[in-house]
Amino acid sequence: MIEKHFDIGFIANLALREKQIQQNYRPVIAVHKWFARRPGTLFRGLLLSEFGSGELENQYYEPHNLTGITIADPFMGGGTPILEANRLGCNVIGCDINPMAYWIVERELASIDLEAYRNAANNLVEDLRQKVGSYYSTRCTICGNEAAQVKYFLWIKTLPCEECGENMDLFPGFTLSTNNRHPFHILICSSCGELNEVVNPKSPGICKTCSSTLHQEGKARTGRTTCHHCGKVNRYPRPNGGAPVHRMIAIEYFCPQCKPGHQGRFFKKPDEMDLLNYDQAHDRWNSIQCRFVPSEDIPSGDESTRLHRWGYRNYQELFNPRQLLGLELSCRHIASLPEGEIKAALATNLSDLLRYQNMLCRYDTSALKSLDIFSVHGFPVGLMQCESNILGIIDEIKGTNVGSGGWNNIVEKYTRAKAYCQQPFEIKHHKGKKIQVKIADEWIGPSVKSNGVPTKSIQLYCTSSTELDLPQASLDAVFTDPPYFGNVQYAELMDFCYVWLRRLMLTDQSVFRQNSTRDMDELTGNTTMERGLMHFLEGMSKVFQNMTRALKPGSPFVFTYHHNDINAYIPIAVAILDAGLVCTASLPCPAEMGASIHINGTGSSIMDTVFVCRSTGIVNRRAIASTPKGIARMVLEDLQQMENGGIKYTLGDVRCITYGHLIRMSVWHLRGGWNKDANTDAKMAKVAKQIDALGSWQQVKEHLSVDISAPATQSWVAMEESVEYGGKHDDIAF
Repeated sequence: MIEKHFDIGFIANLALREKQIQQNYRPVIAVHKWFARRPGTLFRGLLLSEFGSGELENQYYEPHNLTGITIADPFMGGGTPILEANRLGCNVIGCDINPMAYWIVERELASIDLEAYRNAANNLVEDLRQKVGSYYSTRCTICGNEAAQVKYFLWIKTLPCEECGENMDLFPGFTLSTNNRHPFHILICSSCGELNEVVNPKSPGICKTCSSTLHQEGKARTGRTTCHHCGKVNRYPRPNGGAPVHRMIAIEYFCPQCKPGHQGRFFKKPDEMDLLNYDQAHDRWNSIQCRFVPSEDIPSGDESTRLHRWGYRNYQELFNPRQLLGLELSCRHIASLPEGEIKAALATNLSDLLRYQNMLCRYDTSALKSLDIFSVHGFPVGLMQCESNILGIIDEIKGTNVGSGGWNNIVEKYTRAKAYCQQPFEIKHHKGKKIQVKIADEWIGPSVKSNGVPTKSIQLYCTSSTELDLPQASLDAVFTDPPYFGNVQYAELMDFCYVWLRRLMLTDQSVFRQNSTRDMDELTGNTTMERGLMHFLEGMSKVFQNMTRALKPGSPFVFTYHHNDINAYIPIAVAILDAGLVCTASLPCPAEMGASIHINGTGSSIMDTVFVCRSTGIVNRRAIASTPKGIARMVLEDLQQMENGGIKYTLGDVRCITYGHLIRMSVWHLRGGWNKDANTDAKMAKVAKQIDALGSWQQVKEHLSVDISAPATQSWVAMEESVEYGGKHDDIAF
């Protein structure tokens, strides 16, 4: 059982390492972008704790075949629980209301001939190279080679001055590159636009070309900029002015002739050839009739309205003409292929490629790479944008990709992803070294015996989990990662890809029957669609009840959750109680990367609470508490196990762990007289009152002897004797 066999420290250590560079631990996630994927190591650990035998650390790296066990995930998203269960030999049932989630998981689980796929992908890239390759060539400023390849074009937004009508560049700053990945800092001259290598950006000196003083700071700040022609202060953005206009200001390129003797990167100011190449691509785009570029308007939404504020009204406006040309021609090539998995795979590649082939991508001046549109789980509109080479660049000497965001990059990641499905592995850490351990006789995907009978079945549904009609007592477990109220607007973001994929694939496929992935029944909070906490609660309750009816008595219903607000946990407690479940454990595990752009510096927790629930069973008396001191003791025990796993945590992490125990204990104390048919407001109030009775976060914190500033050296000591919480360590049946 998970409650007895799950090793918090061991799994937490693996999960945190995985989240630092998830594609190295679980390459399958590179099939297509999905948001906030939980660590595969976590769900492997949970599954083996429940259905395996022996110490978790010992069996984790061994092959398993859990034939006959059926696992369901009602919120499959990117598919992590489904993939891990399928890999272990389980029958899996996955469901998601978002058609992009359904499509992605289907592609992750699908079998594919890798050699045939690579051949088809290479043909596509070569076809595209013949048609648009010249638009990505540039002249090397060192050797004069005119066949050097552009990695990234850098663009700045411009606006006409409201007073004099002259165009203004909206420079927030003039730093193109720091000296982290390049020998010098590079500043753009605010007068002539030339690129200048400087040693000390705080004292940059003068431009090498025009002798003007160099600056780090630009004039575009907090929605205002000053016209350098007339001095008028202008406001931006201008919602009624149409989509933003951009001007090319810099290029990072790759010259194979100079690279062997060159230190750092290659940068240049665009020359006449570069501007001509773009103009030719623009003219070419205007001369063709598009068949696959979406013409849909961008609907209003909590995230997409931000695009409206910048004047974007149509999805097509998020791309420049060179990008549109390359994407249209890519779609035409894919559409010409016969129906089958290879066509579906390349269509999925095209959809994923869109993340880098748009004019919302930004350039990381420290890492010197393109940041894809979803790097912050939203639609950030910057002032400086980055256009990647749609083909990608391969260093012929090293045989590796140069830069990111091109077809070569996407194909390589997809190949690795599907190769991993055929031969999964785990990463073991030993004496500071990472060891790749191949797990024999495990794979991700379908399988059949010689007589055609599947050894592990796969059932995927694109619908609301409230509509799943599963036989009673047919499930051995539910493992899921449900929406965290209001955290990520999955549908609004995925529409960006869906409107392209829908045009490319056959529209009579049921998964593409709707115009948008947005659905009123989606369970993320959304102000635009008037989905609040009550909608979230009622939806979660219906799903929990429906899935619990299909669970075998006593089987686990396991899900991850975290939020910075305890009020967002109340619907979870109500859903557990409405389903007739008892929360038997709340386990902490890292689920986010602390350096992730969307949470870095926000004080958000990187910890999930793993809630383990059952309809019947036993709970150790030591796991029960009713006071702030009792909650604090259990939090300290969790922190001790986290420390044993080498995990450093923050005050936000401790708070989320505390929330998990408060919710678990609230469910425990309310389970006896719970009326699922009571008024929803009354049920929420009852849970809130129980949480207050157990003690708030502030009350629990008073009993934690925790020095958050130095967790690695803290000696965790509970503030009281554990005997106060139950005496004998016996079990309580429920």
